[in-house]
Amino acid sequence: MTIPSSRRNALLGVAAAGGLTALLAACGGGGGSADGSTTEAPAKDAASATQVTAELTDYHIALSQSTFPSGRYTFTAQNAGHELHALEVDGAGGEHRTKTLEPGQSTTLTVTLKPGSYEIDCPVDGHKDRGMKTEITVGGASAPADRTTPPGNGY
Repeated sequence: MTIPSSRRNALLGVAAAGGLTALLAACGGGGGSADGSTTEAPAKDAASATQVTAELTDYHIALSQSTFPSGRYTFTAQNAGHELHALEVDGAGGEHRTKTLEPGQSTTLTVTLKPGSYEIDCPVDGHKDRGMKTEITVGGASAPADRTTPPGNGY
């Protein structure tokens, strides 16, 4: 039995599309997005991380804690200012940042902090130079999961 060429071409097209879809699914995502935001861990790992709030106001970052033993942290960046802001954590574990936030928006960023110095800043144009940065030093002990500490200070 012979299959007409138009039907055969259609079947080959469907088979090729299915193979391409499977290939693309196997490649997975790149870990970032077009706006440069990244998260290091899936949401299920964020539940076991120490929670830290980073309040972003116009040219100031206030962290909810001031001591950081090494371990996993989920930073909740809250834009409490009147301009666009984002949160970037740069240090021994690499550079990680959130998406850019409109006033009133918030997002999370989960990272593993190894012992060393880190700069936490706003990577939006010129905000870091206007004082929207702070530094933390991560110690060697693991962070407890239910840490509650008074707010820290930014620059």
